[in-house]
Amino acid sequence: MKMLNSQENWLKTYYFIRATVSIVWVLAALGVAAHTPWLAAVLLVLYPAWDALANVLDGMRSGGLAQNRTQQLNAGASLLVALAVCVALPDMHRVLAVFGVWAILSGLLQLATALRRWKHHGAQWAMVLSGAQSALAGTAFIFQAQQAAVPAIATLAGYAGFGAFYFLVSALSLSLRSRKAPG
Repeated sequence: MKMLNSQENWLKTYYFIRATVSIVWVLAALGVAAHTPWLAAVLLVLYPAWDALANVLDGMRSGGLAQNRTQQLNAGASLLVALAVCVALPDMHRVLAVFGVWAILSGLLQLATALRRWKHHGAQWAMVLSGAQSALAGTAFIFQAQQAAVPAIATLAGYAGFGAFYFLVSALSLSLRSRKAPG
């Protein structure tokens, strides 16, 4: 039981960190980066790079990457996306298309991770919704990337904002669940 509590404490902390980083990224994207192209470019590369690092850390804290294949795949995909964004810049149409493909893939991998965790930890419904919504958002990004209007970082800030919301809800759900648990 102690191992399970330790893992749930890790997940709460992890989800709070993910929410905080996403909120900071959104504020930076909507604030300074919306008017500073070089900062927008840095943020666009950092977002998937951070996701790769976060998946590695979580996978390692959750039994190792070999036992967490979805996170291992998600980390690899996120790292490749960070590199692909570097290549796609400064063309925001291409950047949005890259983010679209990534949102679909990472959303499905997040969904699979949440379903696997649900058996042991519960309170994963928000992560399930987040994964599904990410995949849908990716489809919308690919469609938007083909339109004449030039996409802005604000489009992706909305996506990151929903991610922050779902991570925060997951952290709070686990916190409430642990308070209700006997012991």
